[in-house]
Amino acid sequence: MPLFHGLSAFPLTPTDAAGKVQEALLARFLDRIVAAGVDSIGLLGSTGTYAYLSRDERQHALRVAVGHVRGRVPLIAGVGALRTDEAVALAQDARAAGADGLLLAPMSYTPLTEEEVFQHFATVAEAGGLPLCIYNNPTTTHFTFSLELIERLAALPHVAAIKMPLPAKGDFTDEIERIRARTPAGFAVGYSGDWGATDALLAGCNAWYSVVAGLLPGEALKLTRAAQSGDAAAAKHWNARFEPLWEQFRTFGSLRVMYAIAEVLDLGGAIPPRPLLPLPPAERSRVELAVQGLLTER
Repeated sequence: MPLFHGLSAFPLTPTDAAGKVQEALLARFLDRIVAAGVDSIGLLGSTGTYAYLSRDERQHALRVAVGHVRGRVPLIAGVGALRTDEAVALAQDARAAGADGLLLAPMSYTPLTEEEVFQHFATVAEAGGLPLCIYNNPTTTHFTFSLELIERLAALPHVAAIKMPLPAKGDFTDEIERIRARTPAGFAVGYSGDWGATDALLAGCNAWYSVVAGLLPGEALKLTRAAQSGDAAAAKHWNARFEPLWEQFRTFGSLRVMYAIAEVLDLGGAIPPRPLLPLPPAERSRVELAVQGLLTER
């Protein structure tokens, strides 16, 4: 399957209290993802806490992942940074380590203009030299890509895809059609926001960039394949089974919930980077019930 298509699983990047990558635990996460048969791995995305890691630790995570996955599943590396020169260095690191593609978000402290974002992406895409996916994540970056900017960026060499947030009005079909009408043939349109993935896939998007697939890849893949095959009933069945988790994602934020899921699955001592805190026991219990319900055979 082409890069930036199908199910892309985004694992946590487990670190200790000092921010050092826990190699063995990252390898356990990757083993689950590879064994499930997903279409790509999104390393160092938002779920992978890229913004909380030093360049050295991001390089470390990449080396571990590339060495462990060994080409069995394509690796997409997040390379977002506040400064363009830092993002360039991260993109070059990713290529040197053996990543297959790049994911770039316009991180900022001072709000960015469209021209600033365009120049940032053009510079990083050229320096990275790998297929690049635009990361449109206004919740964290506070920048929303206009259709005009998407069109400009899609015309650049190496820019091959976009990772979109869920549309405000829920009209995936219209949004996908509008983007495809303004971008080159083959430009891939995918979505994050796990609770909207079923509708996005049934509307014909190219990819689901999935948080939950980082820890529950097999279940996420069943939903994906059902939707890709046009089996709306099966896809909606799986979405209903996921709904208790989606509710936790919407309430507490998917990243916090993912650390709780790792604990529920007894996958080691992953802790969120401070100042983020683990979910309190009562909320963690709700996550446990949601995971148990999802994994119970029916």
